[in-house]
Amino acid sequence: MTSDSFSWLQEWYRRQADGDWEHQYGIKIETIDNPGWSVGIDLSETDLALVPFSGVEIERTESDWVHCRVEGEKFNIACGPGNLNEALNIFRRWVETVEVNSEQPTP
Repeated sequence: MTSDSFSWLQEWYRRQADGDWEHQYGIKIETIDNPGWSVGIDLSETDLALVPFSGVEIERTESDWVHCRVEGEKFNIACGPGNLNEALNIFRRWVETVEVNSEQPTP
């Protein structure tokens, strides 16, 4: 298992890339003027597309914050300049929880 969130995200992207998915969908990481980060992760045509996610809003200070939510079939992150790793870990924990739950046998 990969330990850091960036390596993990690269692996998640690689698993989605099937020759078609990556031509229409993907991951976009940008800076915003708050300052901070904006990340959009396409969930379309993945196992996560219809999985509910109850958003996360963490407000510590003006520069220490994380917002994560799913809109449509996209996982959206907005966070402070030092919170990108924390925000990606929220996505990672959600994905890993979904994967574990989908492996559970249904009664």
